[in-house]
Amino acid sequence: MSREILKPRMDVVFKRLMSDKRLLVSFLQSVLDLPPEDYADVQIVDPHLLGERPEDKLGILDVKIVTARKNVVDIEIQLNPIPEMRERALFYLSSMVTEQVRRGEDYHRIKRAICILIFAYEEIHDSTKYHNIYRLHDIESGSLFSKAMEVHTLELPKLPEQGDETKLCAWLEFIRATKEEEFEMLAQQDPDIGSAVVKLKELSQDERLRELAISREKLAWDIASRERGAEERGRAEGRAEGRTEGRAEGRAEGQDEAQRAIARRMLQRARPMGEIMEDTGLSLTELQRIQAEGQSRH
Repeated sequence: MSREILKPRMDVVFKRLMSDKRLLVSFLQSVLDLPPEDYADVQIVDPHLLGERPEDKLGILDVKIVTARKNVVDIEIQLNPIPEMRERALFYLSSMVTEQVRRGEDYHRIKRAICILIFAYEEIHDSTKYHNIYRLHDIESGSLFSKAMEVHTLELPKLPEQGDETKLCAWLEFIRATKEEEFEMLAQQDPDIGSAVVKLKELSQDERLRELAISREKLAWDIASRERGAEERGRAEGRAEGRTEGRAEGRAEGQDEAQRAIARRMLQRARPMGEIMEDTGLSLTELQRIQAEGQSRH
């Protein structure tokens, strides 16, 4: 039975699409100015960024790639505005640089670390371009200090109404699309996008991926809604600390409750405990408690 097509901008769907190396290379080439030989061997690696000390913050990237010449690329999609978005990107970017060199090794080992940030909202307010590139430059002369750190911002709301006939615009129109007729039209315009549409339709028939994608999208909107509510409460109280604490409280409460809701639905479908733990991040003890609560209601 045909199912409604999933949205490419859902993080778990985007990751699965980019697991196809042909599609991944096509997207990367549309964004970056890396030499052709870099794409001869593109590897998707563990998306976790591990600190050197136990107390170091753990970062998780949407898609992390190492190219043939050992350049490191992170691709991340952000659906809703968050206050610390740029600081988080800088944390990821610096971690991608420092993890390349171990104690006692030479700094010449450092290759380019590149963040590609795809926004479903307008993040850059002092530019009308949908694609902005940031590197380390002198603020007066424009002299380039280093290419070692680079950020690309791609803002879906800023795409031109009629497109600009570039490969990048085609890819972003695909990521922004939500309706089947939009996907069909885009598939006819570019062969790589056509392959991506075929892959997306296949993924849309995967029941587990579908459930996870929809649940995570709901989680993202729930967190955004709770954060807005917490900020409004903080403003009403007129205390700066109330805004900060309320935002953190709203995010934590939203994440916990949404993950429990996902777990309840999966338990009702008799999914294996290991699978539920993997998809929700909840412990076995917490899942058993949720299961017991559900049984007590019947």
